[in-house]
Amino acid sequence: MKLVIVESPTKARTISQFLGSDFKVESSYGHVRDLPEKKLGIDIIKNFEPQYVILPKAKKRVADLKSEAKKSEKVILATDEDREGEAISWHLVSALGLEKKPHERIVFHEITKSAIEEALKNPRGIDMRLVDAQQARRILDRLVGYKLSPFLWKKVARGLSAGRVQSVAVRLVVEREKEVLNFKPEEYHSIYAVLRKSRISNFQFPISNSKEGEFLANLIKIGEKRLEKFGIKTADDAKKIISDLDGADYSVEKITKKEMKRQPLPPFTTSTLQQTAFSKFGFGARQTMVVAQQLYETGFITYMRTDSVNLSKESVTAAFKEIEKLFGKNYLLPEPRIFKTKSKSAQEAHEAVRPTQSSTNPDSLKDKLTPQQFKLYDLIWRRFLATQMPTAVFEATSADISAERKSKENYVFRATGNVLKFDGFLKVYPMKTAETNLPNLLENEELKLKELKSEQHFTEPPARYNEASLIKALEEHGIGRPSTYAPTLATIQARRYVIKDEQKRLKPTDIGILVSDILVLHFPKVVDIKFTAKMEEDLDDIADGKKKWQPVIKEFWEPFKENLDKKSTELSKSELATEATELKCPECGKPVIIRMGRYGKFYACTGFPACKYTANLEKPSSAEATEGKEDLGACKKCDTGQIVKRRTRKGKTFWGCSSYPQCDWATWQNPNPPSPKDSTDAKALADESEDKENKDKETEI
Repeated sequence: MKLVIVESPTKARTISQFLGSDFKVESSYGHVRDLPEKKLGIDIIKNFEPQYVILPKAKKRVADLKSEAKKSEKVILATDEDREGEAISWHLVSALGLEKKPHERIVFHEITKSAIEEALKNPRGIDMRLVDAQQARRILDRLVGYKLSPFLWKKVARGLSAGRVQSVAVRLVVEREKEVLNFKPEEYHSIYAVLRKSRISNFQFPISNSKEGEFLANLIKIGEKRLEKFGIKTADDAKKIISDLDGADYSVEKITKKEMKRQPLPPFTTSTLQQTAFSKFGFGARQTMVVAQQLYETGFITYMRTDSVNLSKESVTAAFKEIEKLFGKNYLLPEPRIFKTKSKSAQEAHEAVRPTQSSTNPDSLKDKLTPQQFKLYDLIWRRFLATQMPTAVFEATSADISAERKSKENYVFRATGNVLKFDGFLKVYPMKTAETNLPNLLENEELKLKELKSEQHFTEPPARYNEASLIKALEEHGIGRPSTYAPTLATIQARRYVIKDEQKRLKPTDIGILVSDILVLHFPKVVDIKFTAKMEEDLDDIADGKKKWQPVIKEFWEPFKENLDKKSTELSKSELATEATELKCPECGKPVIIRMGRYGKFYACTGFPACKYTANLEKPSSAEATEGKEDLGACKKCDTGQIVKRRTRKGKTFWGCSSYPQCDWATWQNPNPPSPKDSTDAKALADESEDKENKDKETEI
């Protein structure tokens, strides 16, 4: 009996279907070893030697796998083909004591019968280059998280964390937010004419909902000077132009027709799949990867963590057959279309994300997949087939319309039309294509002016990032890799450095801005975009065998540690995380300051810990107590305190007595009047968000 070990139970069940009774397939349920939770676990003196331990949650599983391995003639490690999968296999060798037992490593890009059989024919050993690259990333993240996070705890607020890739992501969000806040809109105007053929005959009908023979033309030229987009600055400028055009004669000056081709997009990589799933379905990055993992492990798509757009010859051949069957020979290319990966770090030995079988039409899987799985599979299948279909062909028409005035310079308007002549790949992968039909215009033809209008516009600030555009930015900067995009976005939101607004765009919180600003000012290398990208290149070089991992760690660690020691001495909490105010504490009379907590800014008494007064930043602290007495009334329990608005550590609003802790009356509801049934213990509310702060100061952010 041969024992095959994979990461997940789903993957194990799928592979079991392809193997005979000589094989038993078991799951490790992910990583079985890692750095310890409650200490650094890295011997900095001994060349950064990691001290791995079996994870508590994995101890029983390791014992079971050990037992199975003893009964097996050979152990076959079949974890994923990337660095993380290679590291899992390496850890399994150690955890199960396989060093002296026959074992093999197999890899495959898709979970199909042919792929598994081919992998079994070509086993290999553990690739230590990939393992070392994964170790280097893990150790770097541990060093940053374990050393920098306690600094933030002491200097800003408990529970904060910082890290390598995630901190750069937060910086991008913060810098974009500052651009938005500092943006000053500029006014500009556009002018367009609604024109009509003099005679309605022999023309192509205009766009739907337009009146017969009418079309729009935008002003593009005044005399010989081309009009810039923001060229008309004010309403007065627009009115002057419209006035100048009074009585002008309109005629067709020039007509230009040309064929426009639209190429299909490349097959999906991890990042483009996440971006497209977000724009089409609103899927978050993590949601997309969870669903993609399910499709991979059940054998429907190839491995979903990849930055390559390469396609195997076999998959392209299969695509050609499916395209001919579904759409006919008119939709076949004369030869396969090959895409080149732009990313320098992409591994061309890997493939893009594609269906394992082109012939598996999404419609045939509707009853087998969940709605989310179906949407994602349908998207991947269509995108893949589209890569091997002809370009879409449009006929683009532009008509320059002259507005002539006696003894004055002419104005030129332009009307454009766009008509689809051959849908090509759009047959299977529809995309937004604005078709606009123009009437059948002739050069020198006179036109009638129906209406002349101007529209006011304002320049808009850059849009906040959403998950898709932030992933795109990270990829363009060379930060992170396919396996890190989704965890990075999940972490910065879980830590509440970044939240989503109503449009699902990413907005930094006060604490996110403060932490980012501190890191930019005092730890510039940690959040430097070029430095972080260079570190990713170093990790790639380790994976390629071009560099050893210990010197890469050392090169980062020594200056980082020196700077950390320096800043720990130089900087104080009051300097980084407090702001003075002119307010006085309503309970003890001492000055009130604005403090930064884990969940944002709040008012706090400088008499802490003797005085525990805090207040929501929405109202000034002393004013809050006074206004609260008038608006909300006196406390019904003690008759001495006043009801004030407060919040838990997680930022949840509640109302409580200002005499707390002497009086513990509190309610979740705005008491108008307060309802006794909503009352509860104030201390329980204030402590509602207590987390495991003392367990582990290390984080991977």
